[in-house]
This record gives sequence, C-alpha cells and structure tokens, in this order.
Amino acid sequence: MVAYGISSGVHVGGVRRAVACSVVILAAGQGTRMRSDLPKVLHLVGGKPLLAHVVDTATQLGAARVCVVYGHGGDRVRAALSHLPITWVEQAEQLGTGHAVAQALPHLPHNDTMLVLYGDVPLIRPDTLHALLSAAAPSDDAPQGSLALLTAHVPDPSGYGRILRDDQDRVVGIVEDKDATRTQRSIREINTGILAVQGASLARWIAQLNPRNAQGEYYLTDIVERAVLDGVPVQAFQPNAITEILGVNHRAQLAELERAYQLRQAHDLMIVGVTLRDPARFDLRGTLTVGRDVEIDLDVLLEGNVHLGHRVRIGPYCCLKNVTLAADTEVRAHSVLEGVTAGEACILGPFARVRPGTKLGARVHVGNFVELKQTQVDEGSKINHLSYVGDAQIGRDVNIGAGTITCNYDGHHKHRTVLGDRAFIGSNTALVAPVEVGADATIGAGSTITRSAPPEALTLSRAPQETRPGWKRVTKKDSTV
Repeated sequence: MVAYGISSGVHVGGVRRAVACSVVILAAGQGTRMRSDLPKVLHLVGGKPLLAHVVDTATQLGAARVCVVYGHGGDRVRAALSHLPITWVEQAEQLGTGHAVAQALPHLPHNDTMLVLYGDVPLIRPDTLHALLSAAAPSDDAPQGSLALLTAHVPDPSGYGRILRDDQDRVVGIVEDKDATRTQRSIREINTGILAVQGASLARWIAQLNPRNAQGEYYLTDIVERAVLDGVPVQAFQPNAITEILGVNHRAQLAELERAYQLRQAHDLMIVGVTLRDPARFDLRGTLTVGRDVEIDLDVLLEGNVHLGHRVRIGPYCCLKNVTLAADTEVRAHSVLEGVTAGEACILGPFARVRPGTKLGARVHVGNFVELKQTQVDEGSKINHLSYVGDAQIGRDVNIGAGTITCNYDGHHKHRTVLGDRAFIGSNTALVAPVEVGADATIGAGSTITRSAPPEALTLSRAPQETRPGWKRVTKKDSTV
C-alpha cells in the first residue's frame, strides 16, 4: 500500500555538514483582499489551512523549532492550530518583514540555520527547501555559510521585489517594486521571500535594518546587501514549479492554488499506478492509501483518511470520507460514504449513502437509494433497493427487500435491530426496534414487526385483504371545499 497526501522529505547528499535548522513562518498579514472575517492563513487548500501546510512542510524538514509570527486574528489562528508544535510570537505593529523576523529571533537558537517561510505560500516542497538549507550551511569554502535565496523568473513581475545582479551575474541586492527604477522594473527575476541563512548572521543584519524606503518599513530583503558587504556568498535557487512559490491575496488565487494542489496529488497517484479518468476533476482533502490497480472515475472527492485496497473501483460523482475499502470493492456512481469499513468484493451504490459506524463484511451488496448508519452487515448479505437500516446487526447471507426500514428512534433513544443469518426480509417491511429476527426466518412483505420473530419460520403482519363493491372514490366535484 502507498500513502498520499503527506509529502515525503528528500535526503540531500554532498560534503556539507549536517544542517540543524529552525523555521520562521511569517503569518501576520491582514489579508484584506480576501474580504473575509476569517484570517487569511486559515483559509483552506486541500481541506487544510494554508498555514498548516507550511507548518507540516517545516516539520518534515526536521526543524528544531518552528516559530510562527502572527498578527491579525491571532487568537483565532492560535486556537485553530493549537495542536501543532509551534512557538507563537506576536507582531503587534506591522512594520515590515524584517521587523517580523526580528520578533522571532529571541525565541530561536542563533547557531542554527534559519529558514524563512510564509504562511500563505502553502505549496513549497521539502526538496526545494533542502537545497536552500544545504547551501546555507557552513562549509570549508564558506565558514559563515551562505545566504540562500529562492528566486523565480516570471512573465509579469509586477508587485514583486526584483533580483539585482552585477556584471558577473552575482546577486548583489533586491529592490522592492515600489522603490524600483523603470529599468529595474523590467527585470523578470523576482524575490519569493523564502531564504535560508545562518542565525548569527541573520540577527546581525536584522539589527542593522532601517525603514528608509517608500513604505517606511524594515525590509527583510535588505539583508542581501549586508551579506555582500560582509563577504557572505549569496546563492539563488529556483523552484521546480512556479506553483511552489505562489501566495494567496484573494479568492481567485486561492482557487488557483487549490487546483494546483489537486493536480499535484493526482500526478503523484498516477505515477504509482492509480487510474484517474480525469485528473483535473479529482479532489483529495486529506490522506489516501492505495493498493495496486485502483481506479477512480471523474468528480470524486476524498476527505479525511481514506484507504483503498487492491483493485478498488470508485465510480463518478462519489464522496468518501474516513473510509476503508478492502480489495475488489466497487463504489458505484453518486454514492456518499463516511466512517465506513468494507470487506473484500463489496458492491456499494449507485446512489448509496453509508454513514458513520457502518462495518460491512465481504461480498456485501448495498444498492441504490439505500442508507445505512451504525450498522454491521456480515458476509454475503444484500440490501439492494430503497431501504434505511440504522443501529442494526445483520447476519450472514441476509436478504433485505426493497422499502424495508428499521424504526430505530422513539423520539428519545435509539434502539437496535438484530437479523440472524440467512434471514429473508420481504419488501416494504418496518422493523420496530428493539426487535430480533431469528436465523433462517422469513418476514412477509408489507409487515410491521414489533415483536421478535422466531428462526426458521414465516412471520407476517397484514390486515386481511377485502374488496368493497360499489365504493366510489371522492372526486373534485363531490368536494365542498
């Protein structure tokens, strides 16, 4: 079985020493263009907050400490992500990226390599960051390490800081868009803001920053000039895909990142053998474990923790949440499954709704417009049409006819229905719980069963059929209304 939904770290070779890193995640922006009461970094991509993606990536790097600098909506952000291993630092005044990093430095060991990330840039990959960390680490050639920058070449650099290079193509500075000259604005290599550097150097350069610029802020990017003056090498790296460095400022960008994330998930699944009928119409909002030769049709949504065994097939327009399906099980079109465990070779749907607490044995059939909840169905049993079965224990090789329901709720409490092995429940039966039907029992169609039915016998409950000659149905002209 192969797990997806959590990126794996990449081991980077080379002669550099082992890298001990701490991570600063800047997440203090207000996100006013989102036009939302929810802090920007709590908006979701792939069913997970933007900031949680970044924290997970930092954790995969083996960071000694992850420090999140928060501001707008800080209480809500901390409450939503309280389960994550984070050191929280407030930036009470918004005085720029350099000022934000300065708030975190007292909480981090300065002998570490520092990695700066952003809470609204969720798709950065661990292998890209490993390259930065490796370059920033001290080496024989650079005892103070290097300043490693992540840059990118884009068709439209508007709004981004530009990378300045000398006549030998060495990085010598970064100029922000609002401070750039017309010539500098023509540069298409942009600063992503993501960087790695030795902690001691970062602390020294941060202390030297000043707000003499168009925005009156302390720019983190000004440390590049400080590094050049101190003789610290500045190295620029590029991501494998531009989506790694994309941030979120408004809802349209959030939607773009969602689709980029889903296409990444789809690509990774297909590489290991999963058949996706339309990769552009597939959504994974959690983790997925797959066996061999799994097939997933279009417009399928997977949430939470989903486990699909060998040769499982998911039909179109299905939603699965926290589901485990054993080998050779098929989920047919338009079915909704949540909190379900199914054995081998089950057939579910089309149009089935299987709710939490349901456990299905091997070769169980749950057909169209059937709803199950808190029910165990043993091997070989069939509920093929138009039925509701809740709070029930169904034995082996039971057949439940169309229109059958378990009346499990009395207005205050739920009650259980128990059907023995090989019981046959006729169509349109109401089983009023608590009630038990014995093994090999038969319930006649149209019955309302209020008392336990014995095994190996026919039980039925019907009014005698009669015909009344001359009776006429009321018509509209007979009505006085």
